[in-house]
Amino acid sequence: MAEDLRTERKNRILAVRDLPTLPKVLEQVTKLVERSDSSTEEVARLISMDQVLSAKVLKMVNSPVYGFPGRISSIQHALVLLGFNVLRSIIVSTSVFEVMTENMVGLWEHSLGCAMACGGAARMLGFKDAEEYSVAGLLHDLGKVVATVQLPDLKVEIERVVAERDLTYLEAEREVLGFGHDRINAWLADHWKLPANIKEGLSYHHKPQLARLYPEMAAVVHLGDFLVRVFEYGFSGDVGVPYLQPEALKILKMRPADFEKLLDHLCGQFVEIADLRFT
Repeated sequence: MAEDLRTERKNRILAVRDLPTLPKVLEQVTKLVERSDSSTEEVARLISMDQVLSAKVLKMVNSPVYGFPGRISSIQHALVLLGFNVLRSIIVSTSVFEVMTENMVGLWEHSLGCAMACGGAARMLGFKDAEEYSVAGLLHDLGKVVATVQLPDLKVEIERVVAERDLTYLEAEREVLGFGHDRINAWLADHWKLPANIKEGLSYHHKPQLARLYPEMAAVVHLGDFLVRVFEYGFSGDVGVPYLQPEALKILKMRPADFEKLLDHLCGQFVEIADLRFT
C-alpha cells in the first residue's frame, strides 16, 4: 500500500508539465537544438520571441552568479558564452521559481546564493565550465518547488514534522512523501532532459560520495548548499547549518586554506546579489 502511495505521488510530481510557468518556447527550443542543422541564431531568435523571459534570462546571466564582468546584451551573446545547456537550465529555473508563494519565502534567495557559491568554488578549484556548477546550485532545490506546487497539502505536514521532531527538511520529506527532493530532482532532470552532470549534482548534493559519474559536481553543490547556509542567505526550509560531508572536501581535494579563501571571496558577493529578483 505504501508503495502504491509513493507511485501515486511520483505521478503527481511528474504531472509538472501542467505547470503554466514552463514556457512553450522551452519545448520548441529543445526540439530545435536536437536538429543537426539548427544554428545558434535560430535558437537565440526563438528565445528572444518571449520578451519577458528574455529579460529575465539576461538579468540572470549578467549577475555575479555567472562570473562575467561585462554586460551581456543579447540572447545570442549569452548562448555563445554560456552554451545551450546552461541557458536552458536558467530558463527552467527562472520559470519554475516564479510559482513560489509566500509559504516558500527565502528559497529563491537560498538557491541563488548556492549558485554563486558553486560557481565561485568551481572557478577557484580550476574546473572547466564553472557556469554549469552555478546552474546545478541554482536548481538543487527545484524538487521542493515542484513538490509544493503539485502536492501542496503535504508541504504543511512536512513543515510540521520538521518543527515538532527536529528533523531536517530532507528527512521529513522522506517520512511524509516516501522520498526526498533529491529523488524528485532526478525525475525532473530526466523529464526536462537536463545534462547528466547537472542531474548528478541535483540528485546527490546531500550524498556526493554516491555520485558515480560526476562526483565533483555533486560535491561542489553540497559545499555550496553548506556555505550559503553559513552566510544565512535565504531560507531552504531547515533551521541551522547542515553537516558538511568530509567526503565532499576529499573529492574536491580542498585544503583549509582554499576553504578560507572561498569564504572571503563570497562575503562581498552576497551583497551584490541581494536585489536580484524577477518580479
